[in-house]
Amino acid sequence: MKRQFFAAATLAASLMMGQTAAASDCKVDVADPFDLEAAQITEIYDCIEAEMVENYTKGDNEVAATYRDWTVSSTRPAVAGAHGNRLLQTFANDVAAEQYLKFADEGVVMPVGSVLAKESITISKKKKKAVTGPLFIMTKAEAGSAPETADWVYSVVQPNGKMMKFKQSFCHDCHVSWEAQDMLAYPLEEVRVSN
Repeated sequence: MKRQFFAAATLAASLMMGQTAAASDCKVDVADPFDLEAAQITEIYDCIEAEMVENYTKGDNEVAATYRDWTVSSTRPAVAGAHGNRLLQTFANDVAAEQYLKFADEGVVMPVGSVLAKESITISKKKKKAVTGPLFIMTKAEAGSAPETADWVYSVVQPNGKMMKFKQSFCHDCHVSWEAQDMLAYPLEEVRVSN
């Protein structure tokens, strides 16, 4: 199920401070993203999605340039509490899609070459508007190449297209909570696509 289908239908403070690009007209009438209704989230996404892509592709990151052609994992973004209470929308490349979209609770082993890209939208409480958040990326590397992170390599494209520098443990220390799922968290159940 590619991006075309979708058209129809707690990271630390360093990721929260100054890491967003303001959307010009994506006003939000609530300050807390958990107060948003599904229709409001869809409206926000429709307003900001083109700007997100433009922002992420200002740099030369290959994932940022291609992820919108991958399989989308949910019918719309949702806020789960992770990644700084942002609205999140995850895309899986062709290697990852079949296994990821099973949304299995245990025994998950993602194939080498799996890449997940997670768009994020921040709700600015002060300005009551939606702003582009970072693009979070997970890449499954060859067995043994990154044993401290279960062979996952984490990266982040900032809204200005530049890569964020951070220690791998910064992401992995949270993702290890989903060890039985090969370190993967999934979209909220109510927005998951059917496989």
